[in-house]
Amino acid sequence: VQLQASGGGLVQAGGSLRVSCAASGRTFSSYVMGWFRQAPGKEQEFVAHIIWSTGSTYYADSVKGRFIISRDKDKNTVYLQMNSLKPEDTARYYCAARRIGVLEYGDWGQGTQVTVSS
Repeated sequence: VQLQASGGGLVQAGGSLRVSCAASGRTFSSYVMGWFRQAPGKEQEFVAHIIWSTGSTYYADSVKGRFIISRDKDKNTVYLQMNSLKPEDTARYYCAARRIGVLEYGDWGQGTQVTVSS
C-alpha cells in the first residue's frame, strides 16, 4: 500500500485547508483510512477515520465540528477538510490505513505539514 499525502501549507487562524491522501496498491473496500497528526515535542494524535466501504466517520473531540474526513472512491483518495483552524492544529498530518477488525494501522504515508499562524 502506498499513501501519498499532500495539500499542507501555512494558513492563518480561522482559515481553512484541505489535505489529501492518494492511496494505491490494493483495493480498500475492507479498510479504514485515518488521519493522525504530530506536533513537535508531542505525541502522535488521532484526528479522524473513515470506513472506506460505508463512508462512516469518527472524529477526535479536538476537531469535531471543524474537520471533515471524506473519500473519493473513483480517485482512491481520502480528504481532510480543516475549517476554523487554530494554532494548536499546527502539526504534521499523516494518513494511514488498516484493515477493518485490526486495531493497528499498518500502512502510513509520509505526512504533510500544516502550520496555523495566530
